[in-house]
Amino acid sequence: MESNQSPSTQNNSDEIDLGQLFQLIGRGFNAVFRWFLRVFLYLKKNLLILIGLVIIGLAIGYGLNQIISKKYKTEVIVKPQIESKNYLYDVVSEIQSNIKSKDTLFFKSIGVDSIDFDGLNVEISRVAEVGNSESDLKYLELLQSFENTDAIADIVRAELQNKSSFNHRITFYYKDSIFGKVFAEKVLSYINTNTYFNGLLEVFRSNANKRIDENQKLLTQVDQIITNYTLGLVSKGNTSSNEKIVLDNQEQVNIADIFEYKTKLIRDIETKKLELEEQTLPISIINLGQPQVEQKSFFGKSIVLIPVIFVAVFFILSALIYINKKATSLM
Repeated sequence: MESNQSPSTQNNSDEIDLGQLFQLIGRGFNAVFRWFLRVFLYLKKNLLILIGLVIIGLAIGYGLNQIISKKYKTEVIVKPQIESKNYLYDVVSEIQSNIKSKDTLFFKSIGVDSIDFDGLNVEISRVAEVGNSESDLKYLELLQSFENTDAIADIVRAELQNKSSFNHRITFYYKDSIFGKVFAEKVLSYINTNTYFNGLLEVFRSNANKRIDENQKLLTQVDQIITNYTLGLVSKGNTSSNEKIVLDNQEQVNIADIFEYKTKLIRDIETKKLELEEQTLPISIINLGQPQVEQKSFFGKSIVLIPVIFVAVFFILSALIYINKKATSLM
């Protein structure tokens, strides 16, 4: 008989537990709902005060924005050449130090006769490059085709130089838009007056021009060999591309190697011409931007920040008053 009553007793116990669980959930919802009601009543009670604080804050912020003068900036994208990155950062640090110390003699030496140090600032940072995994994979696949050729060394050297010499952004901050543009140009001219790097560039350009001339001469000779070979095929009536060319020293050369050598010479000439075009100054100027008004973040603007501060202070004071009343009632 006891075994027959046991399942019934267990079922009743489960029903009681579920009932208590639902009661707890209902009490939780009621507590949350009462909390929302209290917040609503609090905001309703202090609505006029909050609106007044927001209006006063907006008025003060608008007035400050009218009083405070605008600040301009010019952004310049540059690229260091022949390992001049450390020099670039050092010279920008030197200029910023002279701005802080208000060294008028230094700026007169670079051509800036009259200077207003108020709001003047110079900063430098690296330009982050956006990577593309798909294009990188295609580039690696392309490199595999040059794996057993002499061109791979030049390609790797150029790629390493490109990866180690990022573009950089120099930002000039100032208050006078006309002065700021002139100041930026004078500073950039001063940066590129380094005698050491200019000397290196001169030697580099001279070597590049000589290499282009030598390659042009070799290219002319290769073209002459190919022309003679073509005329020989026409006279013999043979169109085979697998024949050997016998040079003056009786050494046989495959015609395919001649064409590959010609392609290499053309590629090397193009590379050197591109380097001569790029490396004209120690610090190449990629883009010299126009003066623009410095844009502040949303909460950095006083017209928004001041009303937020007023409302936050009001809530903090209200919370302190409420806590003080509760503490007093417990005493």
